[in-house]
Amino acid sequence: MLVSWLVSVALFFTAATGVSGFTVTTSNADVRVKENEGTDLTCSHSADFGSNARVEWKYKNPTGSQAYVVFNGVPTTPYSKRVTMYGSNLRFSKVTREDNGVYDCEVSSSSTTSQFGEVRVKMTVLVPPAVPLSRVPTSVTTGRKAMLTCHDSVGSPPSKYKWFKDGVLLPSDPSKIAAFKNATYKLNTDNGNLEFTPATKMDSGQYVCEAFNDAGPPQRSKALKMEIRDLNVGGIVAGVIVALLLVALLVFGVWYAHKKGYLPKKTESKTKPSVVYQPASSLYNGGDDEDGEFKQKSSFVV
Repeated sequence: MLVSWLVSVALFFTAATGVSGFTVTTSNADVRVKENEGTDLTCSHSADFGSNARVEWKYKNPTGSQAYVVFNGVPTTPYSKRVTMYGSNLRFSKVTREDNGVYDCEVSSSSTTSQFGEVRVKMTVLVPPAVPLSRVPTSVTTGRKAMLTCHDSVGSPPSKYKWFKDGVLLPSDPSKIAAFKNATYKLNTDNGNLEFTPATKMDSGQYVCEAFNDAGPPQRSKALKMEIRDLNVGGIVAGVIVALLLVALLVFGVWYAHKKGYLPKKTESKTKPSVVYQPASSLYNGGDDEDGEFKQKSSFVV
């Protein structure tokens, strides 16, 4: 039973990895080509399948998504106008920076699944860096954090970064350079961030960022000035005093205007006039005047 199980495991491993005398190889596993030029991705196998050979090329971009370049020996629609097949090889007539990534060549026999193999080819499209975009704070308070950023979105392979202060290159690890042993910055050469934690007066100056890769000449940003200033305690205190004086002056002005009568006084409430009405019976002289003529007996009293 044990021997039978071991044989079964060995057969499964052979079919899954494509061993047992069948191999798939490439003559160049790391292809580097300039943008807008052509290149070949090579793939060969040790068996002669003849018309039974099944070849597929798959592309995986830097974000991890995967798509077919060649399916069953035929280029797919997105690549059909600039990709051709000769044998198991892949030929690009023109590459762009979107072609950066890895390509898997998979070869198998359509008549059996026991012979299968694949090989991976990495393609790097060379694009020189552009002038990087840098951001430098103009003013920072002593003791606070200061972050300088630099980024180039064009370069391929991705650009790395250097920073210069007043024309002097800042070492990526200042602790190893005697002249920079008191420096308070951290430099990330991969993403271009230059961070001062904390910033000191000696960090004031003109800063320039440089983006570089091996595809072309480096590019520098324009110089930007950063000034480190001490916290102006005296100015803050003076501002508070001035504000208090203005409030006091305003209160005094209101009091003085009220005292001199410059401000309108509250209107006194007027007493309403009293009106006296005579009873209706007294308004008519029913006994003395037979015709009931109306005679005024009394007037309104105000």
